[in-house]
Amino acid sequence: MEPVLLVHGGAGEIPNDQRAQELLEGVKHAAKEGYKVLKANNSLLDAVETAVRILEDNEMYNAGKGSVLNLDGEVEMDASIMVGSDLSAGAVTIVKDVKNAITLARRVMEKTPHFMLAGEGALRFAKEQGLEILPPGALVTQAKRERLELIKARLVEKRAELGTVGAVAACNGHVVAATSTGGYEGKMVGRSSDTCVLGSGTYADDALGAVSTTGHGESIAKFCLAYAILKEIEKGKNVQDATTYSIEKMTEKLKNTAGAITVTPKGEVGIGFSSNRMTWAYQIGDELHFGVNKNDHRIEKV
Repeated sequence: MEPVLLVHGGAGEIPNDQRAQELLEGVKHAAKEGYKVLKANNSLLDAVETAVRILEDNEMYNAGKGSVLNLDGEVEMDASIMVGSDLSAGAVTIVKDVKNAITLARRVMEKTPHFMLAGEGALRFAKEQGLEILPPGALVTQAKRERLELIKARLVEKRAELGTVGAVAACNGHVVAATSTGGYEGKMVGRSSDTCVLGSGTYADDALGAVSTTGHGESIAKFCLAYAILKEIEKGKNVQDATTYSIEKMTEKLKNTAGAITVTPKGEVGIGFSSNRMTWAYQIGDELHFGVNKNDHRIEKV
């Protein structure tokens, strides 16, 4: 089978068309770069980590450098990564000052007996592993700082303009998934999201597929959205129907929006969201597929 790498840049409102286009260009770039890694060394893990790191380093997205702020004006990040062949997984939550939370999540998976580390313990482990640690506050952008002040002054409403970022990939019957987020703007200090919860924000199983979700974290976690999608595949739905159906059921039940990307071990792709927009892109062979609006699926040669 031809390998496939699928990326999302977060589901949300994204009311500005120019911003939507900029976000779309970013996920296209992440998909292409991740795919290059996949083709070069046949490593699904390296591919999804590369794609997510690119989005974490781009302050347009709600992960890494672009993370939203908690009520104290700090960045606290969550991330997770999972391998479908043996259900290996690593996650981190409430992490500060680590440049790439997704890389730290992978180290938790590969270098510890645990599947999740939190807060100060996660930061200590990151330092022990020699990962890039930034000065306190370095991940806080001026735009996010100004946005938080408006929220505190109740001059604007909290809104889900942009959710979590993530990537899934398939090759030779194997799948992996990776997800990273800055969380919810104006969140309480110490809040964890669905992104670090296996089965909610991230899940991968070679028997069914891999999923990365985005959107209203509390709702996604309560619904176990990533696993719910794979259960629908197990029941016999195709990957697109399983993805769309599960998102619609979550939104109907919990009255909040979400998005998800799914890939099966055969490389079949599912993309869905109940928000008004979600940027996504995937490469398979020399074709780059991408979109941002409902029923928006464009293709270009690369």
